[in-house]
Amino acid sequence: MEEPAPSGQPGTNSDEAALLARMQVTDAAAFEACVRMHCGRLLVVARRILRNDEDANDAVQDAFLSAFKGISQFKGQSLLGTWLHRIVVRAALGRLRRRNRHPERSIEDLLPHFGDDEHQIDLPVPWQEAPDWSLQQEELSELVRRCIDRLPDDYRIVLLLRDIERLDSQETAQALETSLGVVKTRLHRARQALRTLLDPHFRRGDV
Repeated sequence: MEEPAPSGQPGTNSDEAALLARMQVTDAAAFEACVRMHCGRLLVVARRILRNDEDANDAVQDAFLSAFKGISQFKGQSLLGTWLHRIVVRAALGRLRRRNRHPERSIEDLLPHFGDDEHQIDLPVPWQEAPDWSLQQEELSELVRRCIDRLPDDYRIVLLLRDIERLDSQETAQALETSLGVVKTRLHRARQALRTLLDPHFRRGDV
């Protein structure tokens, strides 16, 4: 799994301050430098959300255009990379909402099931650790990515924003234009569903 987008960026604080100052006086070379510095990681973020290279490229382009138009209002309360990360998340979510006009599929089939006595059916068992665990991290990361992609978007996105992109619950709620309670409920259910999807693989110890 790719590392979450960091809150920082390459270079020192003085480098960033100098770059920001140049962008705020519309220095074209500074804008180009900013794109080179941040474009790769922002594309990773957009691809996680959109799962489509063309849409991800468009979302990153939208994010840079939005950021550069509003650069004069950026006061530096956070690092430039953090600010750009938030903008690309919003841009990607906007494209996802426009793209997904069909009804959301249910997550119920992926959640734990309970019998009439309210005891869980098919209790999870301790996962087996493969002997060459350290050699299988890439396979494990790919498996987790595939399982996350199987979640309904409403739940997949909450899981990505909270557990991969490291937004807090309030930031996630704001990005999704929903309530804190909805975020917490979806995150809990998404984690349960992800565990259900991963459980057969770890029961066998085949990752």
